[in-house]
Amino acid sequence: MQARTAALVTAMTMTLTACASAPEAVGAKTLVFEQFFPGRVTARGTFVNSFTGAVRGLSVVIDGSFDGKTLTLVEDFAYDDGERDRKTWKLTRIGERTYEGQREDVIGTAKAYPDGAAMRLEYVVALKTDAWGDIHVRFRDVLALEADGTLVNRAVVSKWGLRLGRVELRMTPAAKSAGEAPAPTP
Repeated sequence: MQARTAALVTAMTMTLTACASAPEAVGAKTLVFEQFFPGRVTARGTFVNSFTGAVRGLSVVIDGSFDGKTLTLVEDFAYDDGERDRKTWKLTRIGERTYEGQREDVIGTAKAYPDGAAMRLEYVVALKTDAWGDIHVRFRDVLALEADGTLVNRAVVSKWGLRLGRVELRMTPAAKSAGEAPAPTP
């Protein structure tokens, strides 16, 4: 009986650890935020709920500027269900490919750092919910630049080490995606 209990606890621990682990960092080209983001970037992606499997589509228009120290990203979100939102990142370069950031819904300071050619971005968000008010959830993003210049952002969203969902966005500078209609702004 004790062996079964130990095996069950081990299996549950391994499952929970795997649930909230960050996505793998693989990039074909080295990502440097201040080279990719100035100007307009359009994105399309999804949020997938880990419990229900529900998929929520979204488009994002990101307008970026870099003043030599701080990268400002104004993100206009348009969800397929009609919801609109705007968030503004202020990412301050503190070293080569290393940043600290603030956003209006981020608790504390976001950290961005290189992982090979890719970048990792880690932060905690006060997520507004109708049922429970604000809940704090952790985002662990991996941003990887593909050979064609598309930036792929894969993120795990978790609470207490349990994966709540995952996000994937594919971003393209507007000059490259001129044939695509951008998402409406709020």
